[in-house]
Amino acid sequence: MTVFRELPTADATERLGHEIALVARPGTTILLEGELGAGKTTLARAIIRSLSGGTNIEVPSPTFTLVQTYEGGRMPVAHADLYRLGDGSDVGELGLADLARTHLLLIEWPDRLASPLTDDILTVRLEGTGTVRSAQLRGAGSWKHALDRLEAISHFLPQAGFATAERSFFEGDASFRRYERLNRDGQSYVLMDMAARPDGPPVKHGKPYSAIAHLAEDIRAVLAVNAYLELLGYSAPHTYAYDTARGLAVIEDLGSRVYGRMMLAGEDMSEPMAMAVLLLADMAERQWPNQVPIPGGGMHGVPPYDIEALTIETELLLDWYWPFLTGRDAPREVRETFTEAWSEFLPLTQPENRVWALRDFHSPNLLWLPEREGLRRAGLIDTQDCVLGHPAYDVAAMLRDARVDVPFDVAEDLLDYYCAAREQNPSFDSKEFSRAFALLSVQRATKILGIFARLSRRDGKHGYIRHMPRVSRYLEHDLAHPDLARLRDWYDRHLPANLRASAA
Repeated sequence: MTVFRELPTADATERLGHEIALVARPGTTILLEGELGAGKTTLARAIIRSLSGGTNIEVPSPTFTLVQTYEGGRMPVAHADLYRLGDGSDVGELGLADLARTHLLLIEWPDRLASPLTDDILTVRLEGTGTVRSAQLRGAGSWKHALDRLEAISHFLPQAGFATAERSFFEGDASFRRYERLNRDGQSYVLMDMAARPDGPPVKHGKPYSAIAHLAEDIRAVLAVNAYLELLGYSAPHTYAYDTARGLAVIEDLGSRVYGRMMLAGEDMSEPMAMAVLLLADMAERQWPNQVPIPGGGMHGVPPYDIEALTIETELLLDWYWPFLTGRDAPREVRETFTEAWSEFLPLTQPENRVWALRDFHSPNLLWLPEREGLRRAGLIDTQDCVLGHPAYDVAAMLRDARVDVPFDVAEDLLDYYCAAREQNPSFDSKEFSRAFALLSVQRATKILGIFARLSRRDGKHGYIRHMPRVSRYLEHDLAHPDLARLRDWYDRHLPANLRASAA
């Protein structure tokens, strides 16, 4: 893909650098081409300053140092100017190959390179001199998709009334979604960038994992689910503008009081956690539809959290966590006994009266809104993978949080609080619910260990490894439930706690 941009002013060049920085990733390369005075260093400075979080940071030209690194920003950056190398025979001595694995590389005069340092390359060809310039951008590897998203956003924002909004990086996650903050006239909004999910390879019955596990395919899912939750009076983000074909939307900014950050900061979480528990109890008493309107037209189907979906999630343990621990694939006998053990218990996760389970009801996706009233004080985001399932699932997701510690005594008190809130319903069985809570906690921990191993082994996102011991402790604790003895026997035999501890 090739994109052309006119750069009539120096400010326009700096804005382009800021846009590029919003989608940049470490381990990728930006090649800056153009004659002397074309603006390569100006663009590089804009990218570096944007990633460093400030316009005042000094960004000297690396003409004489050849390579200048920046470590303190959103990602490490290495800025190289190869002009003085002539034929490029000394490039190998600069250490760029090592930096390419961990840094975003910005390279001026890339014709001195004998071969590319990464597969993910954005080439920016600058033409003109002075302040009137143009840029030709070509993407390869992951930059091809990133460039496509930049172009889509550049068309969407003016149509949505946000052409003059100040854009800043908000966050990305482990998925294919990306977010920016937009500031327009002093008001903050969130740009959701959620292109349609590409189908993965078929893994079972000719279907990809995402289809079997009922993962959202595109932005229509989150817009539909949020709209219905908002209609019921819950604090899901309001949608201000959208383009479902491009996978873009401007939604409400619920602020920065994220439960996970509050917990890590040592704040008193008793009221926020209690409110989230009451919200789940309230949701459990409602009748939930299996399809809801999509803004702009059409219906979004909310699938059942069926045994097939729960099963393929548990199998992530064997597909990814087992090789992560042992260095080899799980033997056939291990797989067969694993399937047999789980097949006995998964029918217990299929209640007669299903409720919406958001599946990611945990600290990164809960926001505290104390200025609001009642249940609206607990804000909800990342709702797109909503399914019709057991009400215990989201309670387990919250009280067995994979990213922050929820002490078992605190979780037990909150579980009692939840049960007390529902005991007015004569059909509520606290014993059955507690068993389902333990079982779904084990299922979720099993799945997450596989996901975190996959993120590390396949995607190079090794930071998730640090959460594995916490998830393993949750797994051990809930396997102790007396009704889960056969399941516990499988883990004790094949993945005992001492083996799992070696992952740390």
